[in-house]
Amino acid sequence: MLRLYFFISLMCLVKSDPDETCPSFTRLSFHSAVVGTGLNVKLMLYTRKNQTCAQVINSTVFGNLNMTKKTTFIVHGFRPTGSPPVWMEDLVQGLLDVEDMNVVIVDWNRGATTVIYNHASSKTRKVANVLKEFIDQMLVKGASLDNIYIIGVSLGAHIAGFVGKMYNGQLGRITGLDPAGPLFNGRPPEDRLDPGDAQFVDVIHSDIDALGYREPLGNIDFYPNGGLDQPGCPKTILGGLKYFKCDHQRSVYLYLSSLRENCSITAYPCDSYRDYRNGKCVNCGIPQKESCPLLGYYADNWKEYLKQRNPPMTKAFFDTAEEKPYCIYHYFVDIITWNKNIRRGSITIKLKDKAGNITESKINHEPAIFQKYHQVSLLARFNQDLDKVSTISLVFSTGSVIGPKYKLRVLRMKLRSLAHPERPQLCRYDLVLMENIENVFQPILCPKLQM
Repeated sequence: MLRLYFFISLMCLVKSDPDETCPSFTRLSFHSAVVGTGLNVKLMLYTRKNQTCAQVINSTVFGNLNMTKKTTFIVHGFRPTGSPPVWMEDLVQGLLDVEDMNVVIVDWNRGATTVIYNHASSKTRKVANVLKEFIDQMLVKGASLDNIYIIGVSLGAHIAGFVGKMYNGQLGRITGLDPAGPLFNGRPPEDRLDPGDAQFVDVIHSDIDALGYREPLGNIDFYPNGGLDQPGCPKTILGGLKYFKCDHQRSVYLYLSSLRENCSITAYPCDSYRDYRNGKCVNCGIPQKESCPLLGYYADNWKEYLKQRNPPMTKAFFDTAEEKPYCIYHYFVDIITWNKNIRRGSITIKLKDKAGNITESKINHEPAIFQKYHQVSLLARFNQDLDKVSTISLVFSTGSVIGPKYKLRVLRMKLRSLAHPERPQLCRYDLVLMENIENVFQPILCPKLQM
């Protein structure tokens, strides 16, 4: 909550733009946020027929809205400056690129614009009622609840939940992008987003220690980087405004990455982030197992697997890169050692292909325990996915600054891709890793019968 108040106090003035030819998202000034705004909900429709110029619609005027197609509503959250969300246009265009649908922006900036967060949150049920009235008229015109999809950001996620409750959970899908935590944490299901609010509810939690909601709220809840500090976001207040909103907004940008063909973020169902980092929860992608859930737009592909669970809910974890499109590529590094004594330490692995591309992973979140003739499987995460690896380097470290340097005697090292299990596995035998010294070598193909 403290970060929220800091965020509001650092807001800067936003000037209103002159009138535009096409209807656009309501743009207000910081002065409006200070004096407060009464609620006014504007619905703006985009389709492939009017992909760049919105149509203002209501319960009697539907414009190009096709009742036989999917209709996706985008509901924003708290707007303490009155400015439009910077991600809105990209989200609209991304959705229309992947599917021929109706995209409706639910513009409640007059109501969400205020420096007093409580005032904005108190209007969420009223926004939900407006949406209910509009969807009712859609149903009269032949639309189906199965084809209704609501993407809610922050407070918008709970608005989506309120709408879903009014239809007894029969909406096709709700996606909550870092649902708001302040004033909602610990509330009963009827006062927040809940797994029963739609036929499928997926949630991305990216700021659970500040502006977001910590506990699961959906059928599947994704926790990027454990749901806490996101890579690339400022760690201190010296980062300015970005420090307060970066983690919270990351959920939106991760969803956006799922709309791009070059980035499909895989997540791993798991009880905890620690277990995921320790490689205990990555069996979903291997042959003869269920597929791994994908983050974002295609998360509902995992709906059938969820039906087999009781209750049909799960948490999924994954890591991301610092920059767009945020994809991380997972590999297992299997190491069998033959040291007489137990060694504890971390491994840094670096991959290089023939073109000279290099990617590195430091597996140092907690010390690995290496015992004689025991295989240790370490989960490595790389920013690049190199198809044909030409050289590998390993560095072993105990983390000790003073004291004796140790050796790690490796009987066998094996590298295997989780994203592409069909790729040949790479091996190397009889290595001696001197502590903190890089050992570079060319791998060989592992025997096919080797597990």
